[in-house]
Amino acid sequence: MSIRISEIKKKVEVEYDDIFNACEELNIELKKRHHSTTIDEESAEKVFEYFSSGTKSESPDKSPAKKKGKKPKLVSDGEIIINAKIEDIKKNEKIDEEDDLEEIDELEIIEEETGRKFSKEERHKRKARKSKTEDFNEAEIINKIDKKDNQSAEAVEEVEEKRPVIVLEDYVSLKDFSEKINVGQNEIVKKLMILGVTNVAQPLDFDVAALIAEDFGFETEHQAVKDEREYNIAADLRSRPPVVTIMGHVDHGKTTLLDNIRKTNVAARESGGITQHIGAYQITWNKQKITFIDTPGHEAFTEMRAQGANVTDIAIIVVAADDGLKPQTLEAVDHARAAKVPIIVAINKIDKPNANPEKVKQELSGIDLAPEDWGGKTITVELSAKNGTNIEELLEMILLVSEMEDLKAEYEVPAQGVIVESFKHKGKGPVATVIIQKGVLRIGDIVVSGQAYGKVKAMFDEYGKKVERAEPSKPVEIMGLSEVPNAGDKFKVVLNEKLAREITNKYIEKMKLQACGNSKVKTLDELLSSTGGVEKRKLNLIIKTDVRGTGTAIKESIEKITDEEVDVNIILCGVGMISETDVNLAVASNAMIIGFNIRESTNAKKLAEAECVEIRTYKIIYEMMDDIHKFVKGMWETRYQDVVIGSATVLQTFKVPKIGLIAGCKVENGIIKRKSKVKLIRDGIEIYVSKLSSLKRFKDDVAEVAAGYECGIGIENFSDIKEGDVIEALEVREEER
Repeated sequence: MSIRISEIKKKVEVEYDDIFNACEELNIELKKRHHSTTIDEESAEKVFEYFSSGTKSESPDKSPAKKKGKKPKLVSDGEIIINAKIEDIKKNEKIDEEDDLEEIDELEIIEEETGRKFSKEERHKRKARKSKTEDFNEAEIINKIDKKDNQSAEAVEEVEEKRPVIVLEDYVSLKDFSEKINVGQNEIVKKLMILGVTNVAQPLDFDVAALIAEDFGFETEHQAVKDEREYNIAADLRSRPPVVTIMGHVDHGKTTLLDNIRKTNVAARESGGITQHIGAYQITWNKQKITFIDTPGHEAFTEMRAQGANVTDIAIIVVAADDGLKPQTLEAVDHARAAKVPIIVAINKIDKPNANPEKVKQELSGIDLAPEDWGGKTITVELSAKNGTNIEELLEMILLVSEMEDLKAEYEVPAQGVIVESFKHKGKGPVATVIIQKGVLRIGDIVVSGQAYGKVKAMFDEYGKKVERAEPSKPVEIMGLSEVPNAGDKFKVVLNEKLAREITNKYIEKMKLQACGNSKVKTLDELLSSTGGVEKRKLNLIIKTDVRGTGTAIKESIEKITDEEVDVNIILCGVGMISETDVNLAVASNAMIIGFNIRESTNAKKLAEAECVEIRTYKIIYEMMDDIHKFVKGMWETRYQDVVIGSATVLQTFKVPKIGLIAGCKVENGIIKRKSKVKLIRDGIEIYVSKLSSLKRFKDDVAEVAAGYECGIGIENFSDIKEGDVIEALEVREEER
């Protein structure tokens, strides 16, 4: 005779999970973990004896907090989202008759939980489906409850993602964390033990706390902490060396200056000079240390900022005394200002006959960088990188600014820092250059950076010497990572490899979600709502125009816009095509890009789409200013926008009698349609807008041509087409805020 699990539950008065676990321990085979499952009398006697002897395992914690933290499997039946773990809902049902228990329908539970009543027709459909199979499981609920609801899976994901969010700092005490997630400290300690964390007296690191919070059903947000901490780690703040980045225009002497600074280095003279390039190096001058990032250029500088790694303390802008400020110099200044770091201007090449440092200072005053000797606040140093003139004065100014900034770091905490460079060495495996931001990195520490983790097997400085420890601002090359990390990623030391793997897996899952469209959003609505609170909202803009004069006029006009609730902040006002660097700056500064009489490059467009950066381009200045006014005043309304649906590159041109000039093109992406409006782009600048007069494949007229195919294109009333021009096909679409 067979006995149901439900009957056993009535007699032993325990939960179903306890019975199922007991059966596993007693090697009793169950067809499935369900209350209607039957076992023979002999097995049932073993179960009764098991619970009567007092050897039963502890029943799981049924505190409300823990139940809340479980990740329920959800299914959809039209508008209904139910918990697929039916047995957990049924366990409190009082069913006296065995037949009634067998006939229980999941729809009754749905009705009880949601208040919805099912019709006889719906019940009949449900019964017919259930009769096709003897076994019932969660997958059948998901797949069969309502085949008409094609968005079931999407609804599941949407509900699963709507979990409560808690804000955590770098460290949180066990008591505070317990209160935030409403879970007992003992339960949290159990989770810590599983992760290999044995010292529970210390505050929890953010990554550890985030992993545990996720297990209990919470999402986490990171919030930077102040130096004055409330938890039980005394902030051991000590002075640290400054980290300096050198930027400026091409051929103004950045590399020569770096080389000469190396020669000034006392340590380099003692060791015979730097023997390897690790992307950063530290010098000692006047018994004080200065770290230089050896990757000149604002592109690399901003790319690191775009990934959240603002490692630079001081920016040095190099300007040639015989050449003055150039477009790249102005961009470097804008990028340094966006990073909110102090600027020192090195006026180089004063040894040249036509050098004019005073003219450079005048130009600096014109961009709000008035030199100190002109009554301003910007430190300037006149030097010759080639001859070594005034190099020591520049180093003195760096130390002076460092002292004014009062740069400090914690030493008695787990090490954290930034990846400056990384590559895979044939003999050493993954190698990364890091700069320590706080804590002390030692050989044997377990580090995590993105999807890379591992034990630090060896560390080398810029002279190729092995080092045992690296303090804040120290650049070192480390070995032992599982794979090559990304430049600009942050790294940190964790307690053990098990915890490192957990953090890495969570990072990979996060990256997958972002790849599915859950990435950073930089649309106008997001930009305007990003500051919130009682502070004024900010609209950060990057302006790119075809000529400098237009850019200056636009900048001055925008700066005159005032509003009680929104501040307009121009991060950069540059000339030329919208580039990938501009998009990276927009990501780093949470900005929107405005283009006037200019287009974005193909790579910039792809990057903007990937990073969800909003780019708007205009040809008429009053339309642009009108839109910016509407952005600020919150009056953005429906408008019509030209959307690029395809582009083709001109390979060759032909003159056809009675027809005119025909461009032989290859469609690079999208589609070109016969009725499309088209734009002719040359060197990133919009030349002409018109309609297609003809679209042919070989000798045949065609309605459209897809990417990868060649075609002949004629533009109405236009014959100045040249090889290398880009023809964009446009569609007019309505856009709503």
